[in-house]
Amino acid sequence: MTKLKNIKVVVSDLDGTLLNPQHRISDYTKSIFQELHNQNYLIVVATGRHHLDAMAIIETLEVPVYLVSSNGARIHSPNKEELFAFNLDSDVVKAALNVEIDPAITVVLFKENVWQTNKWNERLNSFQAELKYRPELVDYKNLEDFGAIKIFFSCDDHEKLVKLKDAVLANSSEHLHHAFSLPTCLEFMDKSIDKAVAIEQVLEKEGYTLDQAVSFGDGFNDVQMLSASGKGLIMGNAPAILKETLPDLEVIKTNAEDGVARYIASKILDKELASS
Repeated sequence: MTKLKNIKVVVSDLDGTLLNPQHRISDYTKSIFQELHNQNYLIVVATGRHHLDAMAIIETLEVPVYLVSSNGARIHSPNKEELFAFNLDSDVVKAALNVEIDPAITVVLFKENVWQTNKWNERLNSFQAELKYRPELVDYKNLEDFGAIKIFFSCDDHEKLVKLKDAVLANSSEHLHHAFSLPTCLEFMDKSIDKAVAIEQVLEKEGYTLDQAVSFGDGFNDVQMLSASGKGLIMGNAPAILKETLPDLEVIKTNAEDGVARYIASKILDKELASS
């Protein structure tokens, strides 16, 4: 296979991308990322997850990784130093939530050390192997401080989330932009925040550009990152509508097939490794 040229940086989303369907990093993926580190590639994980949650996962790679979390609202260095932080003002969040929200929808505010939610959601909890980032049940009617890193809504009915998205943007479009990380997950961030902007800050610090990066993703919160990279790759398990949105990008194997690691082995690392 033809190797990619001029790639110095590997950027990957977590859920549906680097993580398998059990929300774990496989042993094979871990071995490939350790080889990337040994060959002096810069590694960046860019996720919608909170940094405390994501750090517990990327630690299992056992290599230095820059972490872009909460879709770009936080950046941490490989030694866990906070390099960038942005929070939504309490009034902005309060206005966004001041709409009719279907009772079937789980509402979450990402705070620094806990996530505040209006209901216990077993599926959301299952995304963490260990609860490093703890949920706190709250009644939003009685909440005083709405300040948050991002706003997150979850519902099995995608259409209910679409309706909610329209209502929130009608109130708050001058402050917020949205992304569906999954059809069942709707997220709102400040307009200045997205993964690509944060990744660019990391690369500037390290003396690289996005042209020298390959990136992997599966959700609409990955669109800017995938589009801006020298080579953007869509997971085989990504929603069809994402593939249609970015028709020029290559689709690779699924996260259940270690798609990220297998692509890296065959296209970036030494051919001897790929054939072993």
